[in-house]
Amino acid sequence: MSTSSPTATHLVLLLLSVLGLGFGSGYSHALKVPFRVNDVLPVLPRQIAWPVLNNLHAAVDLMPYYVGSVTPANGTIRWKGACFYDNEARIDFTHGDRDEPGLGGGVLYLKTSAAHSWTCMDLYVFATPYRVTWDYYFSARNHTLKFDSWEERAEMEYVKQHGVSVFLMPAGMMGTMLSLVDVLPLFSNTAWGQSSNLAFLQKHMGAKFEKRPQPWQATINPDEVHSGDFLAVSKIRGRWGGFETLEKWVTGAFAGHTAVCLKDEQGNLWVGESGHENEKGEEVIAVIPWDEWWALSLKDDSNPQIALLPLHPDVRARFNNTAAWEYVRTMAGHFCHVYVDSCAASICCKHVE
Repeated sequence: MSTSSPTATHLVLLLLSVLGLGFGSGYSHALKVPFRVNDVLPVLPRQIAWPVLNNLHAAVDLMPYYVGSVTPANGTIRWKGACFYDNEARIDFTHGDRDEPGLGGGVLYLKTSAAHSWTCMDLYVFATPYRVTWDYYFSARNHTLKFDSWEERAEMEYVKQHGVSVFLMPAGMMGTMLSLVDVLPLFSNTAWGQSSNLAFLQKHMGAKFEKRPQPWQATINPDEVHSGDFLAVSKIRGRWGGFETLEKWVTGAFAGHTAVCLKDEQGNLWVGESGHENEKGEEVIAVIPWDEWWALSLKDDSNPQIALLPLHPDVRARFNNTAAWEYVRTMAGHFCHVYVDSCAASICCKHVE
């Protein structure tokens, strides 16, 4: 049994290659093959499927591909899908199912054809600023997606002008689910989740982590911190740890959050940041005392890694602390959250001179 099993596996893989690869790309439109390898791998024995699936699918397969926006004015849009090579869509407005006059709804008509195999499917995400929905298509025919009623008049006007955005998930239903295996552990608030985040950054970003000598914690003396000094924060476990890991991967940044230090006229140290959660649960711009900010960081179960980055002496000499405080007071309490943290994007990291 031990000698025949590898041979059988090789024969199955050879058969998959002959039938599933489509006999070369030159025949892809002339001949519809019975299946493609990545369409049927999930239903094959694990010892055959999993080694190939691990190489075919990764976290990047979760990234949607924008194919276009459908508006009543632009007629029909057309594109090539991952399964169906010929697709088209249009949208019509309807009366809707609400009593509110003039609101209405809509129906998106989508036609799929020219499938590359008999076993594939296409997965789509449809979005406006007011909703996100999805659907999948397994057969070549006409499909409909109903919007029973627009959420409000603003959504109706948005769709009239900008349309419903259509995104294709290139990996398909099964590929997307398999890619989640690489991503879901990132949000676990456990040591396993923390290890998963570090491994993800190493695998997908080439990050290198060197264990620092003990003590593993350093004490920051507020007396040694100056206005304009920078705080780089990286969370590596739990809900925010997983979010920041994906944020780093997409943007190329190695810090998930930033803040800036400011000292008042009495020499007290404060921290200014965007995305600070207030008592109402709103994420706003805030300036809070250093001791309070530090205490919140120590209690944060996402295990934030915090680096204090002092300003270069030349930049510090030009930093206008009075102007910075004036700017902070005008912005405090406003909503400002950016997905790409940087000096320019964060609250007080704007270069004030």
